[in-house]
Amino acid sequence: MIPHTSVLFSFFRTSCRLTERTMTPSSNKFLALAAIVVLWPFSMAQAQDQADAPAATQSTVKTSFDQALQQDGNWYFSWGYSRQFYAPSDIHISQPSLGNDFTVRQAKASDFASSPEDTVKSLFELDFTNPQENVRIGKFLNPEKTFAIEFSLDHSKYNVDLGQTVDVTGTINTPSRSGPLKVDAQNFSYALHNGLNHLMVNAVWLKHLYGPENQAGQLQLISRAGAGILLPHADNTILGNPNQVGPKNENVCCFAKNDWWQVNGWTAGVEVGLRYRIYKALYLELTSKVAYGVLRGVPVFQGSADQTIWMYEQVLSTGILF
Repeated sequence: MIPHTSVLFSFFRTSCRLTERTMTPSSNKFLALAAIVVLWPFSMAQAQDQADAPAATQSTVKTSFDQALQQDGNWYFSWGYSRQFYAPSDIHISQPSLGNDFTVRQAKASDFASSPEDTVKSLFELDFTNPQENVRIGKFLNPEKTFAIEFSLDHSKYNVDLGQTVDVTGTINTPSRSGPLKVDAQNFSYALHNGLNHLMVNAVWLKHLYGPENQAGQLQLISRAGAGILLPHADNTILGNPNQVGPKNENVCCFAKNDWWQVNGWTAGVEVGLRYRIYKALYLELTSKVAYGVLRGVPVFQGSADQTIWMYEQVLSTGILF
């Protein structure tokens, strides 16, 4: 490497001070001239290096990116099972033709966990909307396989708990009403049961913690951050009126009012956990995720519902590198 010219000049000045009493004026002049002659090529080379640095850096980054895209085993896919936990949420119901415009305050909700038997059965029958499943597919973007971009699907389920008593404010068929409401199957059965689907694009980081790198026995810290859309299926009965969207195999998706799944909002979340390589191409992953969702225009009978949701999720997945 070429030394910085300022360091050399500093060394030159120090040398001059130390020899000032012993050297003659002519010697000092000669030393100064010699230093200029010696330092000139280094100064020019340093200037050239600084000019070439951005291009060299860009070339290195491009080469690394190209290598990552061409490597084998640079894709991964995983399937997992999860449990969800929800913070209490306000749900606003608007049914203009019925004269209803009210908000259910701080409604508690739960997921709907399938039994292990139902989960295994759904895998063999390829019915992937039965369990609370999680799908991840991604591609590494660096040769070290520590950064990736992925698509994820969290097929979560959301059900307002029956039997609870909630406060209601707004208008229900009559002028302003407020007070308690007992949640049951007829007056307020509200579910995003098939399900509350989070479709996201994530940035993914992995950090080596233990064991041989990229081999069986490796333990990694994994973290994700991403955002996307909410694609729920609404299943509800509001004040005795059930929501009807037609059969599941008709009008499947995504923007019509009678579609089974509809784009009804957006979501963003972060996830962190551990990935353990059980074989060179197989791994297990245990993570925790926090997501925030904004739902708008969820279909109800002759109207719509709006709400925001905070979700905490635990996910156990198995994956393969290919």
